[in-house]
Amino acid sequence: MLSVERIQSPIGPLTVVERDGRLCLLHFGRTSGLRDILGRWYPDEQTIQHAPTVTRAILRRYFDGEIAAIDAVAVDLNGTPFQRRVWTALRSIPAGSTLSYSDLARRVGAETAVRAVGAANGANPVALVVPCHRVIGANGTLVGYGGGLPRKRWLLAHEGVTTPSLF
Repeated sequence: MLSVERIQSPIGPLTVVERDGRLCLLHFGRTSGLRDILGRWYPDEQTIQHAPTVTRAILRRYFDGEIAAIDAVAVDLNGTPFQRRVWTALRSIPAGSTLSYSDLARRVGAETAVRAVGAANGANPVALVVPCHRVIGANGTLVGYGGGLPRKRWLLAHEGVTTPSLF
């Protein structure tokens, strides 16, 4: 059973999808294409629209300033073993911190695969909770974010990152 809820947030509308109480998708903005994604990942699952999710309360706490609250969200990650390895490493980046793509590649034991790490980062199905926004360029600048750089900048500022080159 997939529970789908649309949540308003300071960074715009979020679509949250849970399966058995575990977050499997967090999407920014418009929802076009989400049915196709969910159909590929969970072809036999029934979907309940506008069903309250466990994640909603945790996201509210996060946006109210309890930054570490998102660490408590259980996730169901759909991806390749390499992607899941990258996403697990992302969850180890503490709030208020950033990491470069090359540092992340080293962390997952793929120091020569920086582009593959970047692609895995960009394919993250549960943005924000698996904090791909905490990954920046090697020179300390903001680079790429599926939710858009203004949203990435807002999230980093909200988490207390004060690196001048990011703002």
